[in-house]
Order: sequence, then structure tokens, then C-alpha cells
Amino acid sequence: MKKVCLLASILSLVGTAVVGCNSTPNNSTATDNTTNTAINTSLENKGLQTIGITLGDLGNPFYLAVQKGAEQQAKKIGDIRVNTVSSGFDLNQQANQIENFTAANTDLIILSAVDKKGVKPAIDQARSAGRIVIAVDSAVDADVDAMISSNNIQAGEIACKYISDRLNGKGNVVILNGTPMDSINQRVSGCKSSLAKYPDIKIISDQNAEGTRDGGLRVMTDVLTTFGKIDAVFATNDQSGVGADLAARQARRKEFFIVGVDGSPDAIKAMEDKDGVFVATAAQDPARMAQKAVEVGNDVIQGKKLSNSEILVPVKLVTRDNLGSYKGW
Repeated sequence: MKKVCLLASILSLVGTAVVGCNSTPNNSTATDNTTNTAINTSLENKGLQTIGITLGDLGNPFYLAVQKGAEQQAKKIGDIRVNTVSSGFDLNQQANQIENFTAANTDLIILSAVDKKGVKPAIDQARSAGRIVIAVDSAVDADVDAMISSNNIQAGEIACKYISDRLNGKGNVVILNGTPMDSINQRVSGCKSSLAKYPDIKIISDQNAEGTRDGGLRVMTDVLTTFGKIDAVFATNDQSGVGADLAARQARRKEFFIVGVDGSPDAIKAMEDKDGVFVATAAQDPARMAQKAVEVGNDVIQGKKLSNSEILVPVKLVTRDNLGSYKGW
């Protein structure tokens, strides 16, 4: 009887051991399948999750509008983390920011380049690491996934067409130039092509006002001292135009008018003041540019091919006559 019981116990232990050995591989297989499924699902659902944006100066309303536009579009797409930083127009700072975005595995990097050539190594590194890079507002001498900007030639053309029309094709024009970058050069080119149609319009001064209010004030003050007759001023951006408007007030000169480019809040405020001489601006849409950048970046990540990697956003002329219908930034 004891032998029978002992045999039964041994058989029971063997059966348990067999079941135990079989259960280990089964559990392992189940775990591996679950893990593989999770990885595959993660890869399949991989989309735009993080955006890094480096801009010139977040104290500038233009760049704030870029930031807001990007955040609005990202929110439409889904739960996307957006990190926007200011480069302070410093090349080294911007290069470091791009490198940090790259190291952090940021999916999409959007930049408004401080230096079109100097920023190339950081962009190349980001692209080599598999990051999507889109330039906004300013062109770069680097291979990017897309370049989105205002139609700056159009901006110069419509601004200076307004000047020539208002002057009836005759008068002395001052150009407040800016930092030598593609967007500014294109605006000046568009302006000059418009003015060139009228031989009786003369450009009497073309100086760099540095794109700032202080620069516009300084250069325009000198111009007012030098020239006794000025009919119109083309400012390559609103900030320098607002500075020129202040110079005119200080000099008590009102025989000319100023047309800028941007459509900025400061320009709108200046245009609303009938005692000033700032009368029109070729308005950009920075929020739309940023929205388009996020939209295009998401498309590229999803594997969609772009029909055109260079995208121009139209500008429109805002004057004192249609100011009431302009929504602004």
C-alpha cells in the first residue's frame, strides 16, 4: 500500500514539473507577443509629437504671432508639445538651440534664421539625425524640408505701387533699408521694380535703418536734415517706419507719407493717429506661415510628398481707408 502511495506521489510530482516546464515558455511567448504588438502599434501610430521653434525675438509681436500660429495648428492636430525659444538674433545661440532640439529627439524643428549661411551646420546635423526642419520667414542656405515665407517681392511691389499711384508718378522717395537678408532684399527689389516704371520718381536716399524703431528714427532724422523736399518713404519693415514717423513729428515735417511692411500692431496704431505720416503697410500673416509650417511638417512625418517645398504666403496692402476691416496679428 505504501509503495502504491509512493508511486502516486512521484507521478504527481513529475506531472507538476512537466506542467511547470511547459508553462514557462508559454508565458514567455505571450509576453514577447504582447511586447512586439506594443512596439508595432507604437511605430504605426508614430506621428508629430514634439515641435521645437527658434525665433529672432519673442519680444517682437511678429514672432509672438508665429509662436501662437504654430501652437494653434498643433492643437488642431492633437496632443503635441511645442517648445518656442528666442535666439536674440544671435547665431551661436540659435545653433545651440537647434542642436538641443536635435538631441532631444524633437520631431519637427521650425526656425526663422538669424544667419542664412551660419545656421547651415546645425540644420545639416538635425537633418542627418532624422529631424524634419522647416524654415519660416527667412531663407537658409541649407537643405530643409520646406521653406515658408511671405511673398516679399509682392510686398515691395504693392507698397511702392501705392507710393507711385499716390504721387501720380512723380516725386522724391526715401528707402529705409534693413539688415541684408533675403526677405529685406526682395522687398527692396519689388519696390524698385515698381518705382522704375516712373522716370519722374527719384530715390534720393537708400540707407540701412537696421529694421528697428531706433534705426528708423536715427536714419530719418539725418535724411530730414539733408533733404528739404521728400514726398514718400518706403520702410522695409514697420518698426523702422514707426521710427521714421517719430522723426517726422520731432522735425515738424508732414509733407511726405510713409509706407511700411508687416502689418504690425505698432504700425496700425501709427496709422490710426491722423497727426502722423504713416499711412499704409503691406501686411504679412505670420500666424498663417507658422500654421502652414506645422501642417507641412506633419504631412512630411506622415510620409506625404510635397508638391512644392517653397511656399509663399500672400500679403495685402492695408491703408487708412481699409484699416477697419484688417484683423491684424
